[in-house]
Amino acid sequence: MKHLFLGLIASSVLALTACNGNAEKKSESTTHADHSTETAPAANDATSHEQGNFSELYAHYQHLTFALSSDNDKEAANAAKGMLEALPKIKSDGFSAEDKTTYEDIAADIQEHAEHISDNLGNIAHQREHLVTLSKDFYDIAKTFGTEKPLYKVFCPMYDNNKGAYWISDSKEIKNPYYGEGMLTCGEVQEELM
Repeated sequence: MKHLFLGLIASSVLALTACNGNAEKKSESTTHADHSTETAPAANDATSHEQGNFSELYAHYQHLTFALSSDNDKEAANAAKGMLEALPKIKSDGFSAEDKTTYEDIAADIQEHAEHISDNLGNIAHQREHLVTLSKDFYDIAKTFGTEKPLYKVFCPMYDNNKGAYWISDSKEIKNPYYGEGMLTCGEVQEELM
């Protein structure tokens, strides 16, 4: 089953910098339970997820990562506000009971972290802290509901005192939202999501 995940944010060419340090890849840790891509037969029907169109929500997430990679806390706050406006538009009526529960858990988490990002204009470090959990949420959406086109899980090994963190991108090109211009190309693609 494939669902719309369209990256609608145009990328501008930024000055590239080298990433210093060679940290070990960290294994993913999520706040959500593992979400299986297998669902009840009714959920595998292409029509059962038509209402769960995540394209607008995903576009705002891409806007957020782009804003943070550009060190722009104002645009990051605007992107988070866009997420908050897009969340109620997603209809989960056609989801299986399991997928609906999964989505409701993810949506509540997205709302909480998007609110923190939108309320912290002028505190880009705090905005970036909340991107960590938002990225886990968007990873869970991609794994649970699928994607229309390839997405990439990109890992930055240096963020948070070398604990590392990842983000979801619609491009293999590295534009690090955790360090912005300071280490724009720090990161590596860990997984392709389809």
